[in-house]
Amino acid sequence: MNNLFVVFLFLIHLACTTPSVNSSPDQISNEIKVSNSNGIDSIPGHVQKLMACYTSVVGFSNNFLLFEDGSSLRYDDQKVKTELELLNDPDIEDMFNYDYRSWKNEVIPTYYDPGRIRVDSFFMKIYGTTKSQVQKKLVKVNWCPKLVNQGILVTSVNNVHLKIDSISRELDNMPHLKEYLQNIGGTFNWRQISGTKRMSMHSFGMTVDINTKFSNYWQWDCHCKNEEAMLLYQNRIPLEIVSVFEKYGFIWGGNWYHYDTMHFEYRPELL
Repeated sequence: MNNLFVVFLFLIHLACTTPSVNSSPDQISNEIKVSNSNGIDSIPGHVQKLMACYTSVVGFSNNFLLFEDGSSLRYDDQKVKTELELLNDPDIEDMFNYDYRSWKNEVIPTYYDPGRIRVDSFFMKIYGTTKSQVQKKLVKVNWCPKLVNQGILVTSVNNVHLKIDSISRELDNMPHLKEYLQNIGGTFNWRQISGTKRMSMHSFGMTVDINTKFSNYWQWDCHCKNEEAMLLYQNRIPLEIVSVFEKYGFIWGGNWYHYDTMHFEYRPELL
């Protein structure tokens, strides 16, 4: 194998195995430019992240994402979309429409939901196209054995179960956070998102909802399912918990305009 290509593969592997909330598409693009100068074909920066983070994604050709089973998905449909169209009819490129960031005390712009734009068929190729296929890859993790000692089911795909275990071990040493960590609200649950025809990411066993007692969800607070409703952001989850999840490649639903503060989802390509 060409030595330059080996170096190239190492760079994209490193970008995903050491996720950081400070990484940016510009940084990835710089790596690609270096590679291109050595004769390696151009691949969009976001595709580079997907290839680095998901072992099922093996290539890119003629505007199509290529998968290890020989199938493909269109990357960019070249359509200009409204906010609702981005949610209900996205392509792969649309999933990167909003940069993931922590807002802290800032007001989140209307519709700014990094991670809520999802292509169901993409995640089905990664984790399984049916409930039974996903279930075959689920493993049990003992969540915070000292503080909580609750068994939860998560996928073993891309070693998500090992990442959840690492998160659990870190949070288990933070007894002041126990009330937020006990009574896990949910992990695997094959279903559609309430009020939509879109698959919930819980269907793939790569999400964790922590204690619903301290959680805020936009549909609960507005008593509606209208994506166009004007929302008043609310959150009671300590950012200390959020930082631990983000360290291992999980985004937080509390960073969305359509907030879901109990929700953590394995999406390392966005960090």
